[in-house]
Amino acid sequence: MPSYDSSRARFRLADRHIAVFAHLLDGETPPEELWEGVLELQRIGLVGEEGELVPLLRDLLGTLAAPLLLLQVEITGEHGPVNHGVVVGRDAVISHDGWPGEEESEYVPIEPSSLVWELARKVNLHRGEPTQPPACPRIETTMGALDAAFVALGEAAGDEAVARDLTRKALVETSGLDAAELDQFLELVIALNATWRITAAWDGEYEGERSAMVRALAAWDCGPHGYWIREQPEEPILPGQVTPESPLVVTWTTPADVWERITDLLPDTEDLIDGA
Repeated sequence: MPSYDSSRARFRLADRHIAVFAHLLDGETPPEELWEGVLELQRIGLVGEEGELVPLLRDLLGTLAAPLLLLQVEITGEHGPVNHGVVVGRDAVISHDGWPGEEESEYVPIEPSSLVWELARKVNLHRGEPTQPPACPRIETTMGALDAAFVALGEAAGDEAVARDLTRKALVETSGLDAAELDQFLELVIALNATWRITAAWDGEYEGERSAMVRALAAWDCGPHGYWIREQPEEPILPGQVTPESPLVVTWTTPADVWERITDLLPDTEDLIDGA
């Protein structure tokens, strides 16, 4: 069920509610499959009987309708993938956070100066991780080896000793790593808190012509073993592009470097093309 907090101009909305707003902004009657969403929005007073939108929605809908920069964050942990993001418009910046198992996301305005902090918060970037490189700071194997390790972890049913034994056997058979690298990779897989990727997309200019621009960063949060940048498969990944034979390359890094990489995802203001 959607809801809102007028004191902070924040909203809990599902994708179907955003779709209702899009139709109403265009002066269209939402299709039948969205009528439940229309009624829910009318019950809480965000949409009037004739489809009129309350003024409180102005910044939110204006930003979503004409974004200058889209930042998408997908983080996968124990409860599966959760999507977050930030939308930068001409007059406002809107951040949205998902929640595992919930249909709605929370949309809230933020200050433009806090953009990097907001992205770091969404991926739970924390300073208290190792700042000295491990013995094997770079691991090169295949996506098939990673898949085999995850299957082995699933078969362990939460028993850490069994998980370690099954995962080691799976990696011995599939990874092609030497003993030290295999030990390191095993520890990463066992300790993996979450994997995440941030994608930045905007309309820019390439060789004098308007073009869609994309930058992306993918990382592993391995808890006591720190942060690892996934260099391959390289983001952005297209559907069907990754196979079990695809190379997997992860490289250890520091929280400070992750912060810098997040900062580097953002285009300069002069690089953004206003499509309005």
